Amino acid sequence: MGSLEHDTFYCPTLSEDGRKMLNFLREHPAAPIYRNQSGNRLLAQEVEALRAFEREVQSAPGGWPPGGQPDWLDQYVAQVFQEVPWFRRFGSPPARFEDIPTTCRADLSLDIASFVPDPVPVERLINFRTTGTTGNPLLIASHPVVAARYLAFHKRALQRFGISLHHGRGKVGVVLLGLQRKCFTYVSVTPGMDESGLAKINLHPGDWRQPEHRAAYLEALQPEVVAGDPISFGELLRLSVRIQPRAVLSVGMTLTTGLRDALAKRFACPVLDLYSMNEAGPIGVFDDAAGGHVLLQPRLYVEILDAQGRPVAQGQRGEVTLTGGFNFCLPLLRYRTGDHAALAMRAGEPVLLGLQGRQPVCFRCADGSWINNIDVTHALASLPLPQYGLHQRADGALVLRLAPGALAYASQASNALAALFAGMPIAVELILAEDKIHQYSSDLEQPEP
Repeated sequence: MGSLEHDTFYCPTLSEDGRKMLNFLREHPAAPIYRNQSGNRLLAQEVEALRAFEREVQSAPGGWPPGGQPDWLDQYVAQVFQEVPWFRRFGSPPARFEDIPTTCRADLSLDIASFVPDPVPVERLINFRTTGTTGNPLLIASHPVVAARYLAFHKRALQRFGISLHHGRGKVGVVLLGLQRKCFTYVSVTPGMDESGLAKINLHPGDWRQPEHRAAYLEALQPEVVAGDPISFGELLRLSVRIQPRAVLSVGMTLTTGLRDALAKRFACPVLDLYSMNEAGPIGVFDDAAGGHVLLQPRLYVEILDAQGRPVAQGQRGEVTLTGGFNFCLPLLRYRTGDHAALAMRAGEPVLLGLQGRQPVCFRCADGSWINNIDVTHALASLPLPQYGLHQRADGALVLRLAPGALAYASQASNALAALFAGMPIAVELILAEDKIHQYSSDLEQPEP
């Protein structure tokens, strides 16, 4: 049981009802072993400001004029060059936005402090480390208000599919799932949802007194929203659990169509595939009707750049590059994400088409022709694979790496790839570690684009 002093430190506006919720989450007979403490850290005036921010996000139009730029862009650039040390060293902004130097993950990793604007008060800064999909650690500058703002964009995504959240006092709003040997786990409440409960849990059996407690605990919570990544969802599907969430949110990794359909069928609710990253928060949500990931942030401008950092023609694929965002501790300016897509306008909204994480990888077939990793994604899309990777060795041999929970589909996956690669044999290996892997990799020299 957490002490009142600790609870109010992590949740400053905590009421008696909120306190009861925290105790329920921690003291349930089937509760996991919570390894950490955390909370919203929000002050009363910040909770009120967040409500106004949420209303603004829900009603604000997204996008920018076709072939143009957002009307807020010039002022934003001027402010970043004035307040952010990294950009101030360049002097005045260039006349053309496209001439501003791009930034990337390596720049943030080198000196994150130089990307924090001077006016940001340091006493309430928070930071966390992330490895992303690359395995390269990155320290992110943030703030309790920034963390709380995620909810506004999640609500905007849910609103697109006709879902309005209503769980509040005495109910559990969100359960965040993980599946790792070591996982940051905690309980909290969400002030913007009248102190509904929030639990970050690890489905790895090592965090539970008995493995069957995982299903019992989820059934006791009956969360309105379940969020996680495909790896944790693969484990969730293996549990005999009876929950009725109003939505499932997938973040952090590629969600295959097969796994999305399996989740939707099992829990009879929409499954939202969110494109999100720690540097920028929720960026887009996949919408079948739009044919891709529709952007969620009204003040986020997206460029698509080629390998030399030049904007590509409308509809061509390139690297997703971000300017703007809602993290006032880390304003982004031409930030190259390492992810690739094409950009189109659909009904006045910017949509990322064919989104693929990291640099595209080509694989060589037996006849010497090359296949793009997008073709591999399509070939495996119908299978509910929580995690997989395809690697081509220097001798051309292909290795399909599958998570333990996906081995039941090894034969189907191998056959699908063998057909794609015109009969090439596919070796299957087990992903032993639960850490993220590079989904597509090759030891072969890549062909010229």
